[in-house]
Amino acid sequence: MSKNDNLQIALVQSPIKWEDPQGNRLFFKEKIDQIKEAVDLIVLPEMFTTGFTMSPEHINEKEGEYTLHWMQQVAQQKNCAVVGSIVFKENDLYYNRLFFVFPNGQYNVYDKRHTFTLAGEDKKYTKGSKKLIVEFKGFKICPLICYDLRFPVWSRNTENVDILLYVANWPTPRINAWDALLKARAIENMVYCIGVNRIGVDALGHSYSGHTSAYDVLGTSLVHSAKEEILIFEVLKSHIIKVRTKLNFLEDKDQFIIS
Repeated sequence: MSKNDNLQIALVQSPIKWEDPQGNRLFFKEKIDQIKEAVDLIVLPEMFTTGFTMSPEHINEKEGEYTLHWMQQVAQQKNCAVVGSIVFKENDLYYNRLFFVFPNGQYNVYDKRHTFTLAGEDKKYTKGSKKLIVEFKGFKICPLICYDLRFPVWSRNTENVDILLYVANWPTPRINAWDALLKARAIENMVYCIGVNRIGVDALGHSYSGHTSAYDVLGTSLVHSAKEEILIFEVLKSHIIKVRTKLNFLEDKDQFIIS
């Protein structure tokens, strides 16, 4: 196996304490401390410090900075990257903001493009306008958030990425769509497609059944779970290269511009 051919990834599927950033930081630290083997990337769910709240004003505006600092500490202690989205306030605007924190504490930011209108997320949170492509240990990763999964144009692999990574609070009644779309995104984009969801019931009575999953370039399932656990698996750059060389479907993709 060549250098930078493999990436060890840990997906944390768990319940989330409602609008309790400090409690969730303690809870997820306990979870992460259970990971004894060396991993390159730890992925947490969408809004992992609050749950999918449409009342961001209930959250102390300093909590975003506290959680970012916490993610930096975890990344440095575990010597790996840490990813997840949180409620973040900036310039008097709220964002559903994903942080990709590197082992050295540096970080990249992605603001959720498709705010979930059915829940009124578009009324509370400012949507983002730019995709984020992260280069990490020889892999190009595109992190996205929950509802983004429903929009194939935004997810389309126009940047020759290796991994599509979704963090989510995707509810049980529509979990079949989650399963189908994750697999479809892997196949149509010839990427590893990974989705990390929460479990449990939130304060509003919404149920979440997990189904945290990962698929390879051909849509083969690598991991899948409907219970509280940490899933650890490996992705291989050589698998991507081998399949894309043999089946060069991406060369025939349509050209377009997103406005």
